[in-house]
Amino acid sequence: MRPRLSLANAALLAALAAMVAACQSTPAPTGPNRAALPTMERVALGANACWFKSGDPAFAAYKLAPELNSFSGRPRILLVHKGSPESRPLLVVQAEGSPSHVQAFGPMMSDPLAGRIAADVNRWSGGSKACS
Repeated sequence: MRPRLSLANAALLAALAAMVAACQSTPAPTGPNRAALPTMERVALGANACWFKSGDPAFAAYKLAPELNSFSGRPRILLVHKGSPESRPLLVVQAEGSPSHVQAFGPMMSDPLAGRIAADVNRWSGGSKACS
């Protein structure tokens, strides 16, 4: 006999599946600066302003580590533990190509915060400067 999923667990699984699907990549931004570097510059500025300078408690334990000068053609930003910046990144957001293809991955994309991260990255990569 298989165990039954409760309605709450089924809803949680559906929400997580939708977040994971939405978080894997974002559409190319509109406007003249659609290449990877300008896109990631917008994302880095948005993350810095909205997640860190604003004092957002959801990101208080983390530090932003931008790596925009990339010889691989994939500029990126990393989120690492504030106390151990040398540790493995918890979030990587990177872009590639022109028009850019943005990806977000890492352990934080399995957290409840993943939906918000994906929405913010999508908004910033599209040109908005707004916080959530």
